[in-house]
Amino acid sequence: MSFEGIDGAGKSTHIDALAGAFRAAGRTVVLTREPGGTPLAEKIRALVLHEPMGPLTEALLMFAARRDHIEQVIAPALARGEVVLCDRFTDATFAYQGGGRGFDWDSLSKLELLAQDRQAPEANLAHKDLLQPDLTIWFDLPPAVAAERLAGARVPDRFESQPAAFFDAVRAGYARRAAEAPARFARIDASQPRDAVGVDVRAAVQGRGWL
Repeated sequence: MSFEGIDGAGKSTHIDALAGAFRAAGRTVVLTREPGGTPLAEKIRALVLHEPMGPLTEALLMFAARRDHIEQVIAPALARGEVVLCDRFTDATFAYQGGGRGFDWDSLSKLELLAQDRQAPEANLAHKDLLQPDLTIWFDLPPAVAAERLAGARVPDRFESQPAAFFDAVRAGYARRAAEAPARFARIDASQPRDAVGVDVRAAVQGRGWL
């Protein structure tokens, strides 16, 4: 399961709460994030968040980190029957690099096929078993509200320091991605009070027959 949205939308609060609910139900939970989740991917995260680079380099690094994350953490956990909760996954790449940066959507789709094929896709773009979350919870929040929540909270990174128009484009990228896979997405109105958001998150999960 993946949790998506711009910074300030409340992902971290609710992913922690949901992890606790699954553990209380007797499940083993792997709580992870992207970019990151492995020693190599965390190094890539630091580069992407703080070093200047072009959109293609940024996109390639995101998918390189994701491939390592899948191989080292996500796929083994799923094979063990564990619950994987990931703070952002591929939808974020389409939203930020595709929507925000304006990188070609079709090119991102090809990289997605390479990075997320469960069957080691090095020589073949024809995916047969593309790894995707069973459920993606999208915390949808107007960028202006997110900016108010984050004001003075920390020193902004390369993404957080972008202008409002960038985050409008990111939000549109998430909306496009959700429209392409409506059965996988659950859109949550993240402008609601925290408790109301939590109720909606829990309902989205229970709607899948979990918890």
